[in-house]
Formats: sequence, structure tokens, C-alpha cells
Amino acid sequence: MQPGKRLPGKVAIVTGGASGIGEETAHLFAHHGASVVLCDVQDDLGRAVAQTITDGGGIAEYRTLDVCKEDQWIALVADVEKKYGKINILGNIAGISGRPAGVTVQASGVMTGMALAEQTLESWNRIMEVNATGVFLGTKSVIPAMQRAGGGSIINISSICGIVGSFANAAYHASKGAVRIFSKSAALQYAKDQIRVNSVHPGFVDTPMARPGLLGNESGKARMDATPLGRFGKPIDIAFGCLYLASDEASWVTGSELVIDGGMTAN
Repeated sequence: MQPGKRLPGKVAIVTGGASGIGEETAHLFAHHGASVVLCDVQDDLGRAVAQTITDGGGIAEYRTLDVCKEDQWIALVADVEKKYGKINILGNIAGISGRPAGVTVQASGVMTGMALAEQTLESWNRIMEVNATGVFLGTKSVIPAMQRAGGGSIINISSICGIVGSFANAAYHASKGAVRIFSKSAALQYAKDQIRVNSVHPGFVDTPMARPGLLGNESGKARMDATPLGRFGKPIDIAFGCLYLASDEASWVTGSELVIDGGMTAN
């Protein structure tokens, strides 16, 4: 393959684009030639990200989007397709941890303070709504546009927590496991349309959402000790995986799980 831009002429929607993995993915997609519509509920941050991309010569705009609202998805997809003529890529990156205050880690490395019996129905529903239902709605909404475009790539951010269990936050694990299997089912249903659907499974990544559990505490030490490569991930580490799946280099990749975790799940 010739060096150069890997997404020339592509049109991408990236949720969670105001910070963390979503922000880095939006920057990288734009750098590689995609027109990027980045979406979030953090409007000031999102607009700043889009401005930085355009100031650097890329094509980007920010849209407010609550990923749990189907009417907002329908309106967004219609507007993007009308303006850009097509939709080639969807990065379902928005998510929440649902981590409450007071989580601690014992000397053994076992997290406490998030026992299943203490999980409220309200917090369970909210985590599932954002992390799983949001992915469903985004995928459902872009399918017709991708069919009209002759194919596309849908990239759903799951987690290593969608593959292995831990001692805490069962709702988060359930939501990310749902993303993993949902992606496989969608991949099989729409392979005939050349729409590829894959899940990405980050390990412990230093993002604004994850930072409280990683830096300056025993929880972070336990997680670092569990990561063979000896460092936490950076958003760019995950964004490069998303770039690969979005590009034509991955034209024969669908229904797959891309694990990017510093070796953690190899233990």
C-alpha cells in the first residue's frame, strides 16, 4: 500500500468526540482525509475539538447528540447524508463507566465498593442505556445510509470488560459484553451489503473518564501491575486501531474483536 492518507473522501460520524478516545479518533480520521462529524453532549469541548481540526486544515464539525435518543440519531444521520452525500464510517465511542465514589482496592488487588447487591436499578439502566442502547441506535440509524453508499465500517467501542470479568461494576461489564455480541450479529446481518461491524476492546487507558481509577491510588497500581507492557494506554493507541478498522485496509475484517490492552488479557 502506498503511504499517505488512509481515509480520503470518507465521511465519518464519531460519538464521544469531545474528549478521550473519541477526541483522538476524530483528530486522526480528519488527519487521514475524512470529513468528520464529531458528536457529544459536552458542547464547549466538542466545538473546541472541531475548531482545532479545522484550524489544522481538516474537515470537521460538532453536533450535539444524546446517543440514547433515537430521534436525535435520525435527525443527525439525515443531516449528515444530505450535507456530505454519504456516510462511510461510524465510530460508536461514547460511553460511561458508572463508577460511584468510594471505590477502593484491597492489598490483594480486589476492588470493593461496587458489589452487585449494592447496584441500583437506576444506575444499571443508565449504564446499559448509554453503553449498549446508544450503540444499537447508532448502528441502526446509519445502516440505510451505508447501504446507499455501497458499504461502510461501524466501529463499536467495547472493553476488555466485555471479554473478562472483574470483582466490580457488573453493569459496566454487562453493557460492554452486549456491545461485543451485538457487533457480531450486526456484522453477519449486513455483510451482504459490504457493511463491516467490529468491536474494539481497550484495556486501561488514561482518559478523563478512567483517570480517577488509574492515577495516584491503589486501584491504579493494581491495574498497572496487571498490564504486561508496563504502562497505561493512551487514547491514540485506541484511535489507531479505529483508523485501521475504518480504512480499506480492513476490507476483509468484520465481526472481529480488536483487543488493545498492553497484554492484560493475555495473562
